Amino acid sequence: MNICIAGAGAIGCTLAARLTQSGQNVKVLARGATLEALQKKGIHLTDIDGKHRVNVIASDSAEELGSQDLIFICSKAPALPTMLKLIAPMLQEKTMVIPVVNGIPWWYFQGIEGRFSGDCIQAIDPEGSVSKLLPYNHLIGCVVFITAFRNSPGVVTSTNPHLIVFGEINHQMSERLEQVRKVMEDAGIEARATDNIRDQIWTKVAANITSNPLSVVTKGTLEQLYSDTRLKPLVRKVLDEVLLVAAAYGARIRFDPHTFMELGAGMGAVKTSMLQDYEAGQPLELDAIGYTVLELANKVSIPMATTQQLLDLTHFIASQPQANS
Repeated sequence: MNICIAGAGAIGCTLAARLTQSGQNVKVLARGATLEALQKKGIHLTDIDGKHRVNVIASDSAEELGSQDLIFICSKAPALPTMLKLIAPMLQEKTMVIPVVNGIPWWYFQGIEGRFSGDCIQAIDPEGSVSKLLPYNHLIGCVVFITAFRNSPGVVTSTNPHLIVFGEINHQMSERLEQVRKVMEDAGIEARATDNIRDQIWTKVAANITSNPLSVVTKGTLEQLYSDTRLKPLVRKVLDEVLLVAAAYGARIRFDPHTFMELGAGMGAVKTSMLQDYEAGQPLELDAIGYTVLELANKVSIPMATTQQLLDLTHFIASQPQANS
């Protein structure tokens, strides 16, 4: 397959390295210092299978990279509209586009029938501005359970097992879904196909919203957030609130709260992606990870007082000048 990784951060480089090693025709859309590093030195990935160094074709021009069969969008949520515009020249009729983005996706109310079918999520898709950039028939949903850290441009460390779950946004199984799953499996990444990707989205959202904002406030690792006796009560309040909203939308989260907390602590001394962004002076994914959930909670009249306070505190901290120092 012709595969493009659009965005070469920690997750993008991890996918590009593993897919390239498996023999796929991989190209990377990148910019700036990252592009320069990839062109000169390739990707250096250290994960549970060892150290990998791969050379990749990288460019900042979608026209130069050409038409693709499969595009993984590995950008942060704030950069998503820009990235969707950039990939347009690579699209053909059957190109599959898989956004590897945290939080509630902009397409959440597309593809299925329901009370809010066709609605836009204003926090991330104001007036449908993002939805207009890509016809939803190109989309395959994705939830990534990979922890990775970018040491420098093109140099990534990932210390936990890799898992990706794929699903059509209309909750149907399909040949292309199995094709994508097999491609990832051949790359040495555990890959699953599901007939309800939204269940998996809520599971990841629960993990993100209970850890990412609080990590910016406390500078704590995942192990600390989910095990420290001073933090656990707050984490549990946020978890209870998000589980209630998820249930209101029919989501089935298969972990009980106690197991969920244990699994979080078991991730070890890992910094969340939001804390990494904060320390690097980058925009935070508070809208996609947090404020979208508050918006969905409001649609079904469920209060999230503790979550609201935590998000607002994080937003305040991130807005201060020292966030970029």
